Amino acid sequence: MNIALFGYGKMGRLIEKIALERQHKVVAIKDIDRPKVDYQEVEIGIDFSSPEAAVDNILECLDHGIPIISGTTGWLERFDEVVEICNQKKGAFLYASNFSLGVNIFFALNSKLTELMEPMTEYKAEIEEIHHIHKVDAPSGTAITLAEDIIANSIYQDWQLNQGSGTTLPIHSKRIGETPGTHTISYSSPIDDIEIKHTAHSRNGFALGAVVAAEWLQGKTGVFSMKDVLNLG
Repeated sequence: MNIALFGYGKMGRLIEKIALERQHKVVAIKDIDRPKVDYQEVEIGIDFSSPEAAVDNILECLDHGIPIISGTTGWLERFDEVVEICNQKKGAFLYASNFSLGVNIFFALNSKLTELMEPMTEYKAEIEEIHHIHKVDAPSGTAITLAEDIIANSIYQDWQLNQGSGTTLPIHSKRIGETPGTHTISYSSPIDDIEIKHTAHSRNGFALGAVVAAEWLQGKTGVFSMKDVLNLG
C-alpha cells in the first residue's frame, strides 16, 4: 500500500515504522509543518491527527476517492456527517476509538458481560481509564465506546465524567506519567466485585491494528469498524 499519514506525532511515526516493516510505503505526510498532500500516489489514508483536523483530513481523502481510516478521538459530534458524505461519494471509511486488536476483543467481552449483568440489579457499574499526561481528551474514546456498549444493553441511559448515579454511568479518567492506556470495567455489589481489565504495555498494538485495518479496507466501499476487520459481529 502507498499510505498518506495524517498526523506525525508518536503514533504517526510508529505507524510508519510498522507499515514499512510490513512492506508498505509512506508516500505523503500531513502535519502542522506539512499542510498539503499530493494524492497522486496515495492508495489509503491513516489519520491520527487532532480533533480539530480529523474531519477535514477524512473529507479530503473521500473527495479524492481515497479510503481513509481514523483513530483520532474527540470529533464524534460530526461522525454522522462524515458517514453521510462517505456514503454519498461511495467511499470507504473506518473509524475506531482504539485500533488495538486486544482492545477490540475487550470490547466484545464488555458487551457480553453487560448482557450477563443486566438482570443483576444489585450491581453498580463504572469505568476507569488511565492514560499518559499528554492525552488531551477525557474520557478516552475507548472509554466512551465501552460506556456506549454498556448503555445499549443495560439500565444505564447516559454516562458522566468522574461521577454518576442511578441510570448515569460514571467514567473516571486519570492522567499518570507515560501510561499507554488502561481500561477497567467493574461491577460492585455489597457482596462482591466483578472486573475486567485491559492494560496496554506500549503503543505498538494500536499502530499494528491501524495498519491491519488499512490493509483490510483496501478495495471496499462503505463505513466500517474494527468489528468488521476482526469479524466480531
